[in-house]
Amino acid sequence: MGIMTNRNACRAKLILFLVAFVGLAAFQPGFAEAQDIEEIRQAAEQGDARAQFLLGSMYMNGEGVPKHFREAAKWYRQAADQGHASAQLNLGYMYDKGEGVPEDDPEAVKWYRKAAEQGDTSAQSSLGIMYGLGEGVPEDYVKAYVWVNLAAAQGEESAVNFKTWLRSRMTVEQVAEAQRLSGELYSHIESSKSE
Repeated sequence: MGIMTNRNACRAKLILFLVAFVGLAAFQPGFAEAQDIEEIRQAAEQGDARAQFLLGSMYMNGEGVPKHFREAAKWYRQAADQGHASAQLNLGYMYDKGEGVPEDDPEAVKWYRKAAEQGDTSAQSSLGIMYGLGEGVPEDYVKAYVWVNLAAAQGEESAVNFKTWLRSRMTVEQVAEAQRLSGELYSHIESSKSE
């Protein structure tokens, strides 16, 4: 029993690390015990973007607080407005799916783009898919390919699959142009990170 408790404790710490620094919003049971919810709430209310993101994720997943999508969207928006890429991604997802906010594809694209431009691979993939399907933006296979190519190069599985689908619908010239633009965008994103 002691070994399982240690494994669970290590797992909870690893999950907390991933949520805080990689931007994953899928909590495992027991997260609420690992953090004092009131400390997170106080920090969020004082404008701490990381705490706002964490509180939004807790409401999104019903971890330590009742599941409440509108409350999650409120906290994600506050963090997203401060440039928190994972909050921007999650807020984009909420607009994309109409969870806690009205479904609004152009608004989803806006938030996906903000996170994608910071290098978030999930946002890059989501933005590419939106362009590829013409959701919230005019359908544009070249722009779609640019974004999913970036995400796929970094191992984002949904992007790899969608890139294959796109490529089958594009001319050789379109693919070449998209790859060129993808390289330029990658350089721009990387230089922005180092500033």
